[in-house]
Amino acid sequence: MLGVYDYTVILTYLSIISAVIGICCSFNAQLVLASIICLMLCGCLDAFDGKVARSKPNRTDFEKKFGIQIDSLSDLVAFGVLPACIGINLVNNSRFIARLTGRTHYYGFLKDVLIIICILYALAAVIRLAYYNVQEEARQKEEDGNREYFTGVPVTTAAIVFPLIYLLQLANKLDLTFVFMFFMALVGFLFISEKKIRKPGFKHLMILIVLGLVEAVLMVLCKIFLK
Repeated sequence: MLGVYDYTVILTYLSIISAVIGICCSFNAQLVLASIICLMLCGCLDAFDGKVARSKPNRTDFEKKFGIQIDSLSDLVAFGVLPACIGINLVNNSRFIARLTGRTHYYGFLKDVLIIICILYALAAVIRLAYYNVQEEARQKEEDGNREYFTGVPVTTAAIVFPLIYLLQLANKLDLTFVFMFFMALVGFLFISEKKIRKPGFKHLMILIVLGLVEAVLMVLCKIFLK
């Protein structure tokens, strides 16, 4: 069969599966929380997939290049398409936006603008990942080891920012769709910015994962007890 099927790509494949499940859940207004948790799971899996892949000695050039490509494709689905689908779900089911769009024709354009933001966000993720692939392939020809800095905000930022906003929405019983959209526009812009960001170390990744687990637990508790 085409492709690679050993343990070096198992976490990446699991991330893709989680992202697709999250996208399917995003079509249902009652399953936004499930989509958010799928997004967080993708972030957790992405934190370790590179380390798992590099743990295999004597990887062939094909396996290395395949790993780069499949990782970026996974990131596109998980951190590009999935957050955009969640955003569109929130826009379509926002009671506050529904009240605004029901008043005048002028506000009718508001919903369209917000959905366009979601689309442009996904486009920014595609551009960033394509740029990263080209850069990474060229870098690996010139030097060994991992890169120390990212150019632009990594797409995995989506797994941190958007769940936190949704948690605040659940905890306060407020409609934070506009806040979600503002950060979607901001994060999308930062994807393709030239800002240099130091790559987090293992300790920082573990802290983020623990915080993510706490967020997930709080979301479930808010959903159960703050109906």
